[in-house]
Amino acid sequence: MREPRSGHVVIAPDKFKGSLTANQVAEHVAAGLRRARPDARLVLLPVADGGDGTVDAAVAAGFARLRTTVTGPTGEKVVASYAVRGRTAVVELAEASGLRLLPGGEPRPLTATSRGTGELIDAALRGGVNRVVLGLGGSACTDGGAGMAAALGVRFLDERGEELPPGGAALRSLARIETGRLAERLEGVQVVVASDVDNPLLGPEGAAAVFAPQKGASPAQVRTLESGLARLESVVRRDLGALHARQPGAGAAGGVGFGAMTFLGATVRPGIGYLLDLLGFAGQTAGARLVVTGEGSLDRQSLRGKAPVGVARAAAREGVPAIAVAGRRALTGEQLRKARLQSAYALTDLEPDPERCMAEAGPLLERLAEQIGREWLAESPSMGGVA
Repeated sequence: MREPRSGHVVIAPDKFKGSLTANQVAEHVAAGLRRARPDARLVLLPVADGGDGTVDAAVAAGFARLRTTVTGPTGEKVVASYAVRGRTAVVELAEASGLRLLPGGEPRPLTATSRGTGELIDAALRGGVNRVVLGLGGSACTDGGAGMAAALGVRFLDERGEELPPGGAALRSLARIETGRLAERLEGVQVVVASDVDNPLLGPEGAAAVFAPQKGASPAQVRTLESGLARLESVVRRDLGALHARQPGAGAAGGVGFGAMTFLGATVRPGIGYLLDLLGFAGQTAGARLVVTGEGSLDRQSLRGKAPVGVARAAAREGVPAIAVAGRRALTGEQLRKARLQSAYALTDLEPDPERCMAEAGPLLERLAEQIGREWLAESPSMGGVA
């Protein structure tokens, strides 16, 4: 039995990819905790690190959801949402240009576009915001952000002065860039890229080499996309004097990080840390007795700035212990401690079959949370009522 602490419990998980959204994870954890401690005061604060679910996390924290019709990754129209509070907008690339929007799930690595992301930013700017937080992750495209910039008025021209078709492959024919009045439009607007990716634009660790295969690109198509991105970088350097290709995060979302830095003047911030500040995590955690975070796979990738580790470190700064729930756990006790996680509970502890874990993630998660409630929420006279 752990030493009892007074205060509430903050439930701040990321999604279990392929099984549950972050909201659903939080709700299942809450249900399990309440079985063990019906009097527990619970604060549900689903989080994201800039990828899928970033807009949902913002809405759960009090932002308003706005919807608009934009261009999907293969040119079809899709309904996408962004979040606004005051004069701050949260835009999620996956909402408009994500892999999950590919018709029939069929990859289009050479022609997929980020144009819809630019249209979301355009809608937010027309609404009067002066800060855009752009979450990058889950993209279907490798176009260096050219589609995004084109939606905001930038022209990408070939030798004949004709605009390029969408997609990263077409960038090989880029001859000239005209930015129009975009700089004037962005005057007084802060753009922040929230991403946990630190890859550069080009080379063996770049956008095409590392991420394009995940978007269906063959080795030959990877070379085509690398050539297109290299041409984009060369013309940007010549015409705009911008030198962002080697900056960490330039390779995020198929080079949309590079496009955001180049055309929007964006700064790059670690996704989870910045978003926790934006969502008011410290204020929600003050006085808490425990933070429960998590994601689908708690592994070495988690240590590179993924949501659970970011949450645990932020909780530690507030003096609050943090534990994690996960579909699977592949970290040692020492790795967990270095990540400021005091313990981790996995669905595979209850059900060793991964397929059944995916199919029954919700009920299994509630069983784990009930166990957590018994072990971590010992009786405390000052615990208080029910959330």
